[in-house]
Amino acid sequence: MKEYRKYNPQERKVAYFSMEIGLKSEIPTYSGGLGILAGDTIKSFADRKVPAVAVSLLNEKGYFFQDLDENGNQREIEVNWDHKKHMTLLKDRINVNLEGRDIAVRGWVYEVEGLSGGKVPVIFLDTNIDSNNEGDRMLTSYLYGGDRRYRLMQEALLGIGGIRILQILDHDNLMAYHMNEGHAALLTLELIDRYEGDLEKVRNLCVFTTHTPVPAGHDSFDIGLAKNVLQNFIDVETLRHDNIIDHEGKLNMTYLALYHSKYINGVAKKHGEISRKMFPGYSIEAITNGIHTPSWVSPHFAELFDKHIPSWKNDPHSLRNALNISRNEIWRAHKNCKKDLIKFMNHHYHSNLKEDVLTIGFARRAATYKRASLIFTDLERLKKIVKEHGKIQMIYGGKAHPMDGAGKGVIRQIFSEIKELKDDIEIVYLKNYEIYTAKLLVAGVDVWLNTPMRPMEASGTSGMKAAVNGVLNFSVLDGWWIEGHIEGFTGWSIGPKPVDIESEANQLEDIKDLYKKLEEKVIPLYYEDKDWWKEMMTQNIALNGSFFNTHRMVSQYVLQAYFQ
Repeated sequence: MKEYRKYNPQERKVAYFSMEIGLKSEIPTYSGGLGILAGDTIKSFADRKVPAVAVSLLNEKGYFFQDLDENGNQREIEVNWDHKKHMTLLKDRINVNLEGRDIAVRGWVYEVEGLSGGKVPVIFLDTNIDSNNEGDRMLTSYLYGGDRRYRLMQEALLGIGGIRILQILDHDNLMAYHMNEGHAALLTLELIDRYEGDLEKVRNLCVFTTHTPVPAGHDSFDIGLAKNVLQNFIDVETLRHDNIIDHEGKLNMTYLALYHSKYINGVAKKHGEISRKMFPGYSIEAITNGIHTPSWVSPHFAELFDKHIPSWKNDPHSLRNALNISRNEIWRAHKNCKKDLIKFMNHHYHSNLKEDVLTIGFARRAATYKRASLIFTDLERLKKIVKEHGKIQMIYGGKAHPMDGAGKGVIRQIFSEIKELKDDIEIVYLKNYEIYTAKLLVAGVDVWLNTPMRPMEASGTSGMKAAVNGVLNFSVLDGWWIEGHIEGFTGWSIGPKPVDIESEANQLEDIKDLYKKLEEKVIPLYYEDKDWWKEMMTQNIALNGSFFNTHRMVSQYVLQAYFQ
């Protein structure tokens, strides 16, 4: 254990658990927004010298590499990356008894070093050990892979195994166990066992962040499966009495986390409100998500901010002083970002994107509720708008979950629209969207489009990444955009005000408003009033870039959740 003690484990106060963590492209242990948020949070822990340690699974074969054929059919290719190049193997191991047998677990540590010298160890759990049987060796191989049994086994390893490896690493003084979504909720049962059933003790240690208002996003498992996998950990009758078994008679990981946590939060103000309605009886707060600003500001804007706002990396709030930067300098930095993006896309996709054409970006997980094809509802109307008011071009990106047939259908539909509109609008689908290409895209487009069904966008962070690079948001009022939207200053809304239940009438209103604002506001402003466009870009950086960051978010967790 000698090599790990440099992190002063007994001085660590916060343990942060996440099924996925996205730190950089070379470590593909993430699938999307949840993992990127976790990585950004850990970076801000390090920057702000929060005494934290993080725990995840190794996912040594990653999520998957997305390949797309000419019709948009997604093919998932196994990712091969060498974790040994990035991480250090810890010497000691622990065991977790699942399905009545001991599974050996070891840890690999990756060090995140902050701008101020703070360090946060990230422990990646690994079962690919000779003493385990072949099936158990694969349990930490694929992020969100396999069937329900595989998923429950992974969640048990994360929660139960995570607690045990922290214990063996001498993390004796932890004051908060933060569950980033419900995947690690079984850590609560391990803590109950450790503290001999002292529920209040465990509750005072646990913090739970829920990330989704979509019921399918809350993991639950059949009782028979849970009893077989977790036979040494669960008492079904007790859990039923404690309302952790849901109305379908399943072990619900969200309920498990809710019941055992002193502090619970949603990830935007509206999401907190929705969560309180979904889970009555629980006190649920809201801490709006953010981004790790130094990680997502493009090199061109970083150079500009270094010149005018030297403190911006350690103090993102100081980006409010972007109002003092010349609008032409802002525009010049943006043009360089756009040039980089267009060059990359045209080289890799043999596309014909132009630097002087209004460019719209849309990239997120391919799921039906994201409504990626909403802009294509009326193709003739869209063609008419472009012909009469000015050209647009679009860049799409995003993976569908391997088991989500409807999500894969969304990608195929977009490819169909690409062919249908090829003579009117240049549209390119960027495959295998990941950290490197995301950074290019969020900074290089002119407008960031977001059209989810309300209220299903818990927060969203891609629009925040766009905002800090001056890119204007054009979005449905949901998630973070309800808080960041000032019409005509930071971007534009789509459709009626925020709603709790989406309706067909609302959807029709969204479509109508999208086309109306594209026709009357977005396109004309870009081509006819560049001065106000530049002003909006600057306002976006100053108002949204200065607030929607993980430095502010982490400070809220420290003050409101961890050390109360």
